[in-house]
Amino acid sequence: MLQEEFRGIDGLVYYFLPIMECAIRSYCFCRFVQPFLASAVTAHGSCSQEAMETSLQNSRKEAKKGAALGGAAYFLTMLMIYTMRLSMDAYVIYGLASLAMFLAICRMDRRNYRQKAFLVIICFSLSWFAASMAEILYDFLYDSATNTDYMQSHPEMSLALYLLMCAFYLALETAFTAAGTWQVARVYRDKEDEMGRKELAMLSFPSLTGVTGYEIMRYYRRFYVLETGRMERSYDSLTLLFCAISSIAIIVAIRLYQGIRLTQEERQQGKLLEEQLGSIRRHIRQVESLYQDIRSLRHDMTNHILTLERLYEKKETAAAQAYSKGLKAQLAQAAGGAGSGNPVTDVILQEFAKEAEKKDILFRSEFYYPKGAGIDAFDVSIILHNALQNALENTESGTGREISIVSYRRDNAYLIEIRNSYMGSLRWNAESGLPATSKEQAGSHGYGLPNIRKVAGKYAGDIDVAIRDGVFCLCVLLIAGE
Repeated sequence: MLQEEFRGIDGLVYYFLPIMECAIRSYCFCRFVQPFLASAVTAHGSCSQEAMETSLQNSRKEAKKGAALGGAAYFLTMLMIYTMRLSMDAYVIYGLASLAMFLAICRMDRRNYRQKAFLVIICFSLSWFAASMAEILYDFLYDSATNTDYMQSHPEMSLALYLLMCAFYLALETAFTAAGTWQVARVYRDKEDEMGRKELAMLSFPSLTGVTGYEIMRYYRRFYVLETGRMERSYDSLTLLFCAISSIAIIVAIRLYQGIRLTQEERQQGKLLEEQLGSIRRHIRQVESLYQDIRSLRHDMTNHILTLERLYEKKETAAAQAYSKGLKAQLAQAAGGAGSGNPVTDVILQEFAKEAEKKDILFRSEFYYPKGAGIDAFDVSIILHNALQNALENTESGTGREISIVSYRRDNAYLIEIRNSYMGSLRWNAESGLPATSKEQAGSHGYGLPNIRKVAGKYAGDIDVAIRDGVFCLCVLLIAGE
């Protein structure tokens, strides 16, 4: 690294400087890796709300422990190689330390190994670029300061200058490493998602090409010095620029990837919402048809009443009762059986009740539309459609399968609660508190819950999800208007 040898205090600083570098990198890597390890936790259908919260807290603790173990593995490996004075290429030393960190975090969190490989590659490349940029700036500033008239006339200040520049070097390397890893952690949104082979190759490509390009530049710089016997500052300037551009390219590539993925997710959400809107339009047509049937009944009601009167006048009681029974059945069929207080929500509940019956699932409804609350029936229909669709898709097979929906209103608070039997397991996002989207679950608990939360937020509300005693429970809170 730094080439000059000193004795006394400066000798100690020179000896311990690489150790301090390793400690700084280890800390930065520990903070960088931790959000990825804590992004999701698995909870089972038998978990209570308290148990799930405990699991989330334990997950965060395990993430801290795993990240600390990874950072410690990196530091101890670098320290062992340095103190034993093993003759190795710098790439090999960095590679062994990165491998030790990879094995440590995989030992603590045995999932998503490709993502962990990506994290280690990012740490390797960013730390390499940070150290190179810090060293180039250190050499330039140290040489410039040494050659000033003041330092030439005050040689006793050499030690103070050296200590100051060492502190400056550490500060620069810390800033570059921390800034790079923080930016990657910030722009990489989908920390809980499984990473595929193609994603790993695409996201790792800028790092690997950057490190390879740097090694090529370093080789030709060494060759030029051996051939000419002099050093060109232009090589250092180009190397500094290359390392900076390579670090930025890594972050930009991740941001572009996340942008493309976000666009795809928005398209999928748009497609899902379009399907839901089509379903709601179908519900509205059913409501219009229902009202048409009711108007037809009202039009014929006079004739039905006259027919009943004639039957009773003729003492034909049995025929009158049979006629009345048929008329009641016709009225019930036209009016529907949901009775939620709104024709649109009636049709939605009836449709999902029929779907549940086809799947041999018991469907219970005590849902009532909040009349006069200032809550749009269209928004309520989005909540019902998403929640009940999720419930139908995720109700476990077997006996005792049930879906229930109830609603309450107290003052301005309007609460909808949907429950379905569920004995499986879900991965939970520790930040959002919602089930984490996986590629296998896309279209079920993936987009429905965020859409429900978006509608709830429109009315200054929110949603809560819990699994307790084999039941998946979704609560939606809306604040009604005055």
